[in-house]
Amino acid sequence: MLWKAYFDKGFGLTNNLKYALVLFGWVTQSKTQTIAIAIIWAISSLIIGRLWYGYKIIEIENEVGNHVNPFAREMREFARRGKQASPPPK
Repeated sequence: MLWKAYFDKGFGLTNNLKYALVLFGWVTQSKTQTIAIAIIWAISSLIIGRLWYGYKIIEIENEVGNHVNPFAREMREFARRGKQASPPPK
């Protein structure tokens, strides 16, 4: 499952290259070259995703997402207050 996460992350980061690949395949009409480029793209997506996780950039990405997430913001404030009970918002 971790390899799928690596590939999915790398594919998401290089997603716009699919348009270049489709254009290349359409213009050249070469199936073998297009398939070779697609295989290289898939392998490089896996490598990029592995590096993304390896250098812990995924944690930075999640932390940035948590700063704009209202639920995460509320939970951080709740933890800072020392878990004191507060009335629910109206």
